[in-house]
Amino acid sequence: MEDAAPSSASTPPLAPSLSPLQLALIGGTVGFGLFLTLGGATQLLNASFGLWFTELFIFVGVAWVLLRLGGYEPWSYTGVSAPRLGPSAMGFALGVANFFAIVVPIQYVAQSMAPQWLRDLFDVSRVFDSQSPLELALMLAGVCLAAPTCEEFFFRGLVQKGLLSSSLSRPGAVAVTAVVFSAFHLDPVGFLARVELGVLFGVLRLYTGSLWPAIFAHAANNMVSSGLFLAVRDTAAAASDARPPLKLILLVMAGGGLALGLLVALMRAFPGLWGARQEPATTVVPSPSAVRVLAPWVLGSTLAVAALVLVDTRGIRLNMVDLAQRLQKLPKDAPDALQAERAHLKRLRQEARGGRIPMEAYEEELARQAKAHPKKAK
Repeated sequence: MEDAAPSSASTPPLAPSLSPLQLALIGGTVGFGLFLTLGGATQLLNASFGLWFTELFIFVGVAWVLLRLGGYEPWSYTGVSAPRLGPSAMGFALGVANFFAIVVPIQYVAQSMAPQWLRDLFDVSRVFDSQSPLELALMLAGVCLAAPTCEEFFFRGLVQKGLLSSSLSRPGAVAVTAVVFSAFHLDPVGFLARVELGVLFGVLRLYTGSLWPAIFAHAANNMVSSGLFLAVRDTAAAASDARPPLKLILLVMAGGGLALGLLVALMRAFPGLWGARQEPATTVVPSPSAVRVLAPWVLGSTLAVAALVLVDTRGIRLNMVDLAQRLQKLPKDAPDALQAERAHLKRLRQEARGGRIPMEAYEEELARQAKAHPKKAK
């Protein structure tokens, strides 16, 4: 007697344990909580380390753990497949053109309308003040490489896809994700500019069926903004907080708008530049135990922080001292004597971090300057 062929009905298909909308809601909530607590703490210890830690262990880590626990294969779910040259190049070009055409004027208006104290409070350029050359290189690499990849994996790969399965329309899901993306940056002055960027990245993810065009557009925006910052940060204009003239902004906006229009026309003429233009099939896989999924991320993050403490104990202590005695940003009309004092303090910090002078020498000078030049009430 021949054995009966096994019936496919005896093996029911795998079913995910979490819906895409549940993944988006849980991921957004848990991610924001960890971003404020663990991410904020690591960035206080060391800004460049904290940036990479946040991108890898919070944005990628949270999304990856939830997807695996939910029964999904993360690469197919988020749209991370082999990048195609055409859509990726178009995404990069759109990121550059969009920066000059839309981001620059939005940010110019926001900076003009925000009071000085608010601009000073959310002046992200201050994080570069005390960085060593290695830390500056790591930070720029994090901004230009890690942030685009990891944040798109989280926001467009996890959150936006989940919201697309809700009652929201497709434009609504893109818009809500863009608002969440901007809110995570905790920067009211740059809020609208980042919402616009989130819309661009979301549209690219939606209409190309891949995460890579959004990643390249995000990277292009960050590379251009970082390059401009480095080009002007030591100039007299940057030192005096002077904003560029309106005529220059309008000229930049016109040039960027022309480039953006040409790119859109090119994409309409050659639809293949959008890529596959369809959502890749999502692979459902068996859900492993929570311990098995969480263990590598918990162990990796713990070892990373431990390594930082061992390698940069003096730097961490200096950061804690700076946090306790924050000096006000020098105004554009600060006298030369005050500028010289601040330069001397910066040199002392470098000497203390290198172990060439006692830490107390820097702490005493910082305390003296903080007492001699207290912050003015807003």
